Amino acid sequence: MSGTGPVEPGEGTHTWDTLDSPASTLPRGRLTELYDRHRRAVLGTATALALLLGGGYLYATRPQPPAPPDPPYPSQVTDLHYLSGEPTPAGAGPRSFSFGVELSVLSGPPVTVVRISQPYAGMSVTSAPEAPFGTSAGTNRKIVITMHVAQCRKVPWNAGLPFLDVTLRNTRAIEVHSFILGQRYAQHLSEALQVACSNGSG
Repeated sequence: MSGTGPVEPGEGTHTWDTLDSPASTLPRGRLTELYDRHRRAVLGTATALALLLGGGYLYATRPQPPAPPDPPYPSQVTDLHYLSGEPTPAGAGPRSFSFGVELSVLSGPPVTVVRISQPYAGMSVTSAPEAPFGTSAGTNRKIVITMHVAQCRKVPWNAGLPFLDVTLRNTRAIEVHSFILGQRYAQHLSEALQVACSNGSG
């Protein structure tokens, strides 16, 4: 009888399923342990990377804190009040007179008084302390203003609402602000001008 049957393996040969391999030599429990360890390492790395990327995204897209507000304009936080008449400094001249004012800075950065002037062509102004000088927020400073009359015909003998022009500066801006000092100052100024110009000259 002739025919071809299954080929029998020769001596010294092996089939694929019987080949020795590192995997086939390990117990099943050991394979599972290695697989779990590898999976945990991969998951740990992936989790750390996800946290890192997520944290970076949250940091980049976090709400930005609002910008600090600009400081106020110096004229918004500075007050000037009339106090009273003051002795005229020695050497000021016969047509000079003095009075006191109080400057207050309510809030914000320090305010510097750059210049003090008045609107009448016949007079000039000096101050003690001499400008420029600074005043910090929450403090008051007394200023003695001395008026020097040069030409009586160019000054008002009955000033209605006289004012002082004060140049103020802080970190926000520099401004010229006119301070109306009220009725007491108007009366003092009118009386002082009448005395200064009572001799009738110039």
